[in-house]
Amino acid sequence: MLQVSFLRDEKARVLEGLQKRNFKHLELVDQAVSTDDQRKKIQFELDSQLSEMNKISKEIGALMKEGKKDEAEVAKQRTTDIKESIKELQQELNETEKALLNILYQIPNVPHELVKAGVSEEDNETVFQSCDVEGLGEGAIPHWELATKYNIINFELGVKVAGAGFPVYLGKGARLQRALVQYFLDKNTNAGYIEVNPPHVVNEASGYGTGQLPDKEGQMYYINEDQLYLIPTAEVPVTNIYRDELLEEKQLPIMHTAFSQCYRREAGSYGAHVRGLNRLHQFEKVEIVRFEKPENSYAALDGMVEHVKGILNDLGLPYRILRLCGGDTGFGAAMTYDFEVWSAAQEKWLEVSSVSNFETFQANRLKCRYKTDGKTQLVHTLNGSAMALPRIMAAILENNQTADGIAIPEVLRPYTGFDKI
Repeated sequence: MLQVSFLRDEKARVLEGLQKRNFKHLELVDQAVSTDDQRKKIQFELDSQLSEMNKISKEIGALMKEGKKDEAEVAKQRTTDIKESIKELQQELNETEKALLNILYQIPNVPHELVKAGVSEEDNETVFQSCDVEGLGEGAIPHWELATKYNIINFELGVKVAGAGFPVYLGKGARLQRALVQYFLDKNTNAGYIEVNPPHVVNEASGYGTGQLPDKEGQMYYINEDQLYLIPTAEVPVTNIYRDELLEEKQLPIMHTAFSQCYRREAGSYGAHVRGLNRLHQFEKVEIVRFEKPENSYAALDGMVEHVKGILNDLGLPYRILRLCGGDTGFGAAMTYDFEVWSAAQEKWLEVSSVSNFETFQANRLKCRYKTDGKTQLVHTLNGSAMALPRIMAAILENNQTADGIAIPEVLRPYTGFDKI
């Protein structure tokens, strides 16, 4: 959530940034500022009435001591009128603050100056590609056929148990999944990230804190009886650990990694592009989350990008890195890099990680600040996938298929206990 002071003081920059996103409701910026002006006016009147109430209360005490009961009664009547006015002003203030919050929730983050204008993924910039790519040639089959051939993933059984988008991993497929999770966690903790094992459900406040609500409400599974949401990513519970916290400067940076199941409704996802592991309702992911001082956050973002590059290099997968254009950048992010691996059998790129800097957007919602030189200011939050498993699994199966099986990347063999499926 953007701060009203930023909308007011940097209006030209805000409008320019929102236009990069093709944001259609630029009038919300002026509405937010004018609503905040109204809020300030009501707050001033309320404070004045409270001050007057306090003054009269002291006068009543003095009059009673002097035996001036009639004058004291007149003063008491004035306090009755002021109390009613205060009640009305407080209600008006609450309604205005609610209206302001509703407006601010609708305004996305302002993209970083390096983010180019664009409408969709077609306008994203390729900033790095590890190697030239090509298909595997005649006889190569996609991962869903490999999964059936070697009996390592059963999609039909998942449909029977839960529905489409909930595959069942079997035997060496399940072992490979577990190996990937452990490898990712080890890679992250060795880089200084502290492991967290968070809840897989969050309350409404947590959803608002990281920006999933109200923007992505329709994409989340909701448990009505308990008013809880199944998490779409470990970013949500891990980041909310520091909601309503005032940190000391010496605590920063804070670096966490977490493994979790992720649940996404992905409403409207149909067709060949979501076949097999390409898009699921439940999947496993290892996340990295950082809290940084503002002046350090973009160096931290670069470090996260290099970290994910290292993982993909270790796995030996062809990949590329995209800097997302304004129209494809997530609602709360100021800058995002997407990592895509090459699916050799499908002959297309599959997104496996997004690494983003949210600057103060999440922190303002979370009320996560730190103290420096006696003052408080908002932290910058960052997160990224390190990594999401389904498409990594698909790429490993497809890129490593041979005539007599699927070769396991060398870095994973100590975790799997086998070198071939």
